[in-house]
Amino acid sequence: MADTMIEGTVAAGFEPVREAFERNFTPDGEAGGEVGAGLTVYRHGEPVVDLWGGYADAATRRPWRRDTIAPLASTCKTFASGALLLLAERGEVDLEAPVARYWPEFAQHGKGEITVRMLLGHRAGLPSLHMRPITWEDLRDWTPITEALAAAVPEWPPGTAHGYHGVSIGHLAGEIVRRVSGVTLSEFLAREITGPLGLDCYVRVPDAAMPRLATVVVPDADAVRLGMEVPELADFVKALNDPGTLSFRALYGSVALGWDTANDPRTYQVESPSMDGVASAHSLARYFAALIGEVDGLRLLGPGLLDRVRSPQADGIDQVLRVRTAWGIGFAVPGGPFWAAPEHITGLFGQSGATGSFAFADPARGLAFGYVPNRGSELLEGGDFRARSLIKALYAALV
Repeated sequence: MADTMIEGTVAAGFEPVREAFERNFTPDGEAGGEVGAGLTVYRHGEPVVDLWGGYADAATRRPWRRDTIAPLASTCKTFASGALLLLAERGEVDLEAPVARYWPEFAQHGKGEITVRMLLGHRAGLPSLHMRPITWEDLRDWTPITEALAAAVPEWPPGTAHGYHGVSIGHLAGEIVRRVSGVTLSEFLAREITGPLGLDCYVRVPDAAMPRLATVVVPDADAVRLGMEVPELADFVKALNDPGTLSFRALYGSVALGWDTANDPRTYQVESPSMDGVASAHSLARYFAALIGEVDGLRLLGPGLLDRVRSPQADGIDQVLRVRTAWGIGFAVPGGPFWAAPEHITGLFGQSGATGSFAFADPARGLAFGYVPNRGSELLEGGDFRARSLIKALYAALV
């Protein structure tokens, strides 16, 4: 797709980011092969990069537009985390309080001392649901999943280790939001965050937005094989293919939905805050910009809470992913192979997704980055070469 038309704007000095975005659409090179994508970067509350190109649907040649929305996979976890942190900012949730203060049933099986902060740092020991794999019906009804989490026995003594709560964290955070606010996570987001900021960010896509949803290009067998051959991921790949491991039980074994359902509309019309949220690139970057500063007069997190959010809560070998990961409060922070932004720059926070999406904020530089493609990542949890090439160009432009 070397002849792909790239649309949008970049501020003076950010032309290398546009060049990197264009290169991602070429067939050659480690970051090539883009199908359709959007990229937006905010700086100090204003967009300095706003680009899009390619196809939202390669089969019909429907073009990608500025308001195209696409599946994020795990990057959508940041919406549930942000909602819960907004309640903390307002004093309605205490991060040091037990989760059971807001969700009494959660205290079962020794979970009464798990704090909200511990949970948002992926240290609660609840990455698997201890139930049959999640279905659309479970996601639609919500309570089967939260009831299973309330009844679950932690996989390790809470607070003593960390492991990616890849399938569970959205419901864990979302249930606290529901208990405190009295409305569903989707309703809270629309009322308090996405509505006021004018965002196309959803954990359940409304009917009116579905025509703008991009079609996912599922990684082919060769791409998946290459992703699995990354040396750093060898232990994870081995564990993920063994049904007896925590890695398998927490990820593949906990959900009945996979790449084969990536383009089924039902996937995005249920409330699935860990896996199946969607956004446009512009809205994703705007959301992260509002987490760290004012955007059109609105700011979600104050400086004090923001400093806590981006402070590492856990760093080391992940009990689920079998590689190094690092977590702040509700967001990943620099560390390990799934972190696509520079590791040597401290104070960043964000999240990657298996669709290739990535979002992060750099408060010290006033940066908020949102990248949303529709070709699934060859890496199992995202953070692939496409995002890395864009971020490398962004930081080079700042020098």
